[in-house]
Amino acid sequence: MIRKFLILLTIPALAACASTGATTTSLPPNPPSPLTNVAGLDSVMGKTASQLKRLFGDAQQDVAEPPARKLQFASGACILDAYLYSPQGGGEQRVTHIDTRRSDGAEVDRVSCVNALRLR
Repeated sequence: MIRKFLILLTIPALAACASTGATTTSLPPNPPSPLTNVAGLDSVMGKTASQLKRLFGDAQQDVAEPPARKLQFASGACILDAYLYSPQGGGEQRVTHIDTRRSDGAEVDRVSCVNALRLR
């Protein structure tokens, strides 16, 4: 009896997981970023690839991940991945999100990493 009850309870959960036939093949064109108004990140957020290269030099990696582009900059202090997306109205891709870490994968403060990369 309990077994039948448990089976009946799982059917709605499984149905919720079923595909509706609609698939999404790409990320949103311009995901919002909570980093836009962080003091110290204004030199990076909203910038174009050419502006980042003027700030940090050549990227160690430049990867197209449609609809985004990822530029990676590194120094002995940290690694910064900058993700650029086109604005909703179109135009040149701009930084909407960044990730920072040490080479061993440990977390690094974003502002400290940006400052360290600017000094190299």
